[in-house]
Amino acid sequence: MNDELALRYRGEFPVTANLIYLNHAAVAPLVKPAAEAMKALSDDAAQWGSFHYDTWLAAYEGLRTATAAMLGGHRDEIAIVKNTSEGIATIALGVDWREGDKVVAFKEEFPANYYPWLRLAARGVNTEWLSVHDPPEEIDRACRGARLLAISFVNYLSGYRVDLETIGEICRRHGALFFVDAIQGMGAFPIDVHRCGIHALAADGHKWLLGPEGCGILYVRRDILDGIEPVEFGWTNTAQYADYASRDMTLRSDAGRFECGTLNTIGVFGLRASIEFLNAVGVERVRDRVMGLARQVAEGAERRGYEVFTPRTENNGSGIVSIRREEEDSRMVVRRLRENGIVTAPRQGWVRISPHFYATHGEIDKMLELL
Repeated sequence: MNDELALRYRGEFPVTANLIYLNHAAVAPLVKPAAEAMKALSDDAAQWGSFHYDTWLAAYEGLRTATAAMLGGHRDEIAIVKNTSEGIATIALGVDWREGDKVVAFKEEFPANYYPWLRLAARGVNTEWLSVHDPPEEIDRACRGARLLAISFVNYLSGYRVDLETIGEICRRHGALFFVDAIQGMGAFPIDVHRCGIHALAADGHKWLLGPEGCGILYVRRDILDGIEPVEFGWTNTAQYADYASRDMTLRSDAGRFECGTLNTIGVFGLRASIEFLNAVGVERVRDRVMGLARQVAEGAERRGYEVFTPRTENNGSGIVSIRREEEDSRMVVRRLRENGIVTAPRQGWVRISPHFYATHGEIDKMLELL
């Protein structure tokens, strides 16, 4: 088992001096370029205030550009948001829903991608709840007459990774908008929004993107921008936002129309740096590495008598592996690992393990020995 890629970039992850960090599905440690970018902005703001505001504007543009490069989109399609939930809510509340409209959603979702669609019932919108494990034929059936389908790229608990291209094609055939909560996959797995037919996508920076909390991105395809009404309206939603005397409420022509007021500038500095870092490493290489580490976790846990949530294949596996053993408290397992400097998470009776590409096979072996 080759650790070449991990060792090449190991120095960019200061956390490795202290911990074996296998909890990227929760909150990831900052990659060094992100931490350094945020510190530089903090120091500059302390010493110069907003004197170097032009660098702030460059950071906003840099984040849009880097995100577009990662997703295969255009910078005009990228809005900067505070988290995935804000991105989801922007779409869920911004569509001009009509009574009797139908949404297709999935019952295993994290609450952020569940509640917004459920609440649309108050507006007369019907939601049909499927399972992420339902076959394409069932999704195809449910999409007939649907206005939108919403799904997570990777399930937060099981780690099940859906086939975005297949679902996108189903949505295309039925004229349904395709929304993706990408927080558990973006940065670890390639996403091509155009090839997959994705209309909108949201992700926060603090998981697989290796950036800070409280700063995320919302992708909205250019041809549907006018069909999503901004649900928060402030001075920066408008095309003339730089002219404080203007009272023209014409929206910005790009996805910036969904940004309401001052941005999380220090978060933008960090997230831009982390996405640029991952783009330079190559998300395809990250994917291969993450899949190999997760496979090692799953196979090793099974050898030790643990059940793995959802059988893994090359087509549905991700960086998340959740395991459990009968009559063993997952919280106690997580505590035992933590006492040995290994970070995982208890989730609904399971031990959730989520290594990023810089972990080594030896670290995974150490974790397995302590199970």
